[in-house]
Amino acid sequence: MRDGNVPLPPLPGDERAGVDLTHTSGDALSARSSISPDSAAYGSLDSAMSHPAAQVPAPAASSTQHDLSSAAPASLALPDATAQAGTSVTAQDQRVASAAEATQFARVFNALVDNVAQAVLGKTPAIRLALTALFTEGHLLLEDAPGTGKTSLAKAIAASIDGTHSRIQFTPDLLPSDVTGVTIYDQKTSSFDFHRGPVFASIVLADEINRASPKTQSALLEVMEESAVTVDGVTYPAGRPFMVIATQNPIEQAGTYRLPEAQLDRFLIKTSIGHPDRESVVEILAGAAQRDRTKGLQPLVTSRDVVGLASVAARVYMDPVIADYVARIAEGTHEHESARVGVSVRGSLALARCAKVWAAAQGRNFVIPDDVKSLAPHVLSHRVVVDVDAEFNGVTGRDVVESVLVQVPPPTSKK
Repeated sequence: MRDGNVPLPPLPGDERAGVDLTHTSGDALSARSSISPDSAAYGSLDSAMSHPAAQVPAPAASSTQHDLSSAAPASLALPDATAQAGTSVTAQDQRVASAAEATQFARVFNALVDNVAQAVLGKTPAIRLALTALFTEGHLLLEDAPGTGKTSLAKAIAASIDGTHSRIQFTPDLLPSDVTGVTIYDQKTSSFDFHRGPVFASIVLADEINRASPKTQSALLEVMEESAVTVDGVTYPAGRPFMVIATQNPIEQAGTYRLPEAQLDRFLIKTSIGHPDRESVVEILAGAAQRDRTKGLQPLVTSRDVVGLASVAARVYMDPVIADYVARIAEGTHEHESARVGVSVRGSLALARCAKVWAAAQGRNFVIPDDVKSLAPHVLSHRVVVDVDAEFNGVTGRDVVESVLVQVPPPTSKK
């Protein structure tokens, strides 16, 4: 972790003043405490659950300008990322995240949103969803028209976390080895050397993924699920963090290969960026001389910090009644008259994990029903296979999920 810590401003409405979160030592977040369903923090949960109709809007991007003047990446006093891929779960990983950890997570999350928003103007909701996928250690599918900022989003996230970025332009003649890499014989050493492909990066943009053949599309399946690539019987880890941002054009379908349901299920979130509003367009035109707005971004956290933050979000408390609410939503998609295939168990797990990150991003160390309701359309819609007759009538997976959210009542209190 780098020196030169940048203390973030407190969140709006944050009453936890006096908690020192600006040190990188192991004692920076020593005020961790386990939270049981009977703790005082869950008085807030009961209060929130007693008003299930009230929507919790995502916090707006802070107007506070974070100090990005330092040329060197600055660490934001984050928990140490001790858990690496393949290691056993420790007692710390099993402990519920403390209120101080959730507050720090929210500060860093909002700082990253503001940083990325400097390159992707007027798209805070899409940025928050992309960062949610990053901290859930999942992947993002963007179905959008060309020229809406998909590449800028991927590059801005990579720049903000001091990570690497690569772009793969998928075409019909793209081969799997063009994605994963290839083993080449070296005559000088009389040995085979593995040349890594573009998939070995922190943020990988798979542009127009539906234009490649199913064989090439499947080359991403192992690395998306296992964060590793196997070539000639040898497994190469992709590292952490690792996130695939795939795009597909919903307008032009000629010469494309529709992603199968099994591959769609690998994506944690499916959303779109959309065209910016007029004010954002005017601001973009005013800076037309700057061809790449991501070049001026300074990294706020390191890749190691991201892994530590993901561990914090994974330890956010989810009450059994919230887990039951997620399960009932998934069951509702199976029973819906317009659905041929409902949400899988993987989809339910994805929704639960995203809800934990969403809660931590708002400074809470516990999940409320509105976290689930806000994310369900983005996490579950692409996992629902609509009946042929319903699809002919214009029904989509999002329509099914939104209908289920209306039919399935959220919990109002703990059991």
